[in-house]
Amino acid sequence: MRIAVTAMTDEGLAAPVAQHFGHAPYFVVLDVDAAEVSSVESLANPFLEGHQPGQIPQFISEQRAEVMLSGGMGGRAIQFFEQFGIAAATGAAGTVAQAVTDYLDGRVLGAKPCADSEAHGHG
Repeated sequence: MRIAVTAMTDEGLAAPVAQHFGHAPYFVVLDVDAAEVSSVESLANPFLEGHQPGQIPQFISEQRAEVMLSGGMGGRAIQFFEQFGIAAATGAAGTVAQAVTDYLDGRVLGAKPCADSEAHGHG
């Protein structure tokens, strides 16, 4: 399984999870086989300075991710991930390693638009 996680730094598994998907400075993309991490790559967000709707989900899709974990995400981003066949999950916290463990253990599942997204009509 290939998982992407929003991150505040480029420290791989030790990076803190970014709480706002669209403003995440980095994405950590990792491969998990039988609950063991087999590869880790930190990628700078190429759209950090500004993006059009769908650009970041497309970028994550190009990395062949099957799952996208983040602290929070807007409703439109969730819809784009659905269109790309990527399972989005919000509510991730702690380090990237902790977020992946929480996801694999079933403690982080599903995606709900963040409050800011709802307030701005992006739900």
